[in-house]
Amino acid sequence: MLQSALGLAVGVATATLPAAAAEPAAGKAGDFNFLAGEWRISHRRLKPETGEWDEFTGEATCWTILNGAGSIEELRIPARNFAGVGIRLLQVERKIWSDVWVNAKNGVLTTPGLTGTFRHGEGVFEADEMDGDQPIKVRGIWDRITPTSHRWYQSVSRDGGQTWDANWYMEWVRV
Repeated sequence: MLQSALGLAVGVATATLPAAAAEPAAGKAGDFNFLAGEWRISHRRLKPETGEWDEFTGEATCWTILNGAGSIEELRIPARNFAGVGIRLLQVERKIWSDVWVNAKNGVLTTPGLTGTFRHGEGVFEADEMDGDQPIKVRGIWDRITPTSHRWYQSVSRDGGQTWDANWYMEWVRV
């Protein structure tokens, strides 16, 4: 899911990150309500070819749907001629959120996407993916959530989740 949009990169910022929860899933309608509205976003993304950080800005418009059991994000990065849509839906019976992506250039819904839940004010979402012929784990984390700002960042593990390399940070500020 995130490979085409993010161009996976590793080698910098290895860290211990919040673990995927071992507790029973606790996803509930309204978990993504904080995201509704207009946002300006400062991106910092690791360039895979150089290991240097690329910084750029973007914007997003987000809506809560299905009485809080869904969230739609339209992400726009005008300077990069890039746009896409994030779709987050609660699997009500399983109490788990699914997070999928559509790149505007190809219009293809990337599935199965990331799955996860929010605990203690932080959303942790993971997926098993492939980088070429190497299995990897991808983790997206929503944290530092306030009424006017929050952060999303992505990390990749190439050792089954023992260590994680952060490769994309997005600092969101409400407009």
